[in-house]
Amino acid sequence: MTTQEVTLNLPEAVYNQIRRAAEKAHRPVADLLVEAVIAAAPAMEPSAGPFRAALAQLTYLNDAALWQAARATMLESQRERLEALHVKQQREGLTTVEREEEQALLALYRETILVRAQAALLLKQRGYDVSDPQQVAPLV
Repeated sequence: MTTQEVTLNLPEAVYNQIRRAAEKAHRPVADLLVEAVIAAAPAMEPSAGPFRAALAQLTYLNDAALWQAARATMLESQRERLEALHVKQQREGLTTVEREEEQALLALYRETILVRAQAALLLKQRGYDVSDPQQVAPLV
């Protein structure tokens, strides 16, 4: 992959926040900045699909909306149906329609996990302790 060098002027507070995150992760500041830009970059390629574009849009949400996204789950009925399909698959196999339903539910599950992970990453970058589900204010 070809790379391009970019000079970026950041406010000191933002740079210090990124530097502290890099120190905690034992990683270079440049690596964290590259990951942040990749996460925030709009998906311009049509092959990237609407889901990738939606993930990129999480960057623009406020903290409360990100916390909501970080706690998102599938509906209980969807989880129960997926579990039932897994059990049936192990016992006797699935029909074509059931396999398609299972694949759709698995795709929804993967998307839910990706949204939660991206939201948690963004919250962490904003200074929140995402390991504490009760936290609503950034760490100082």
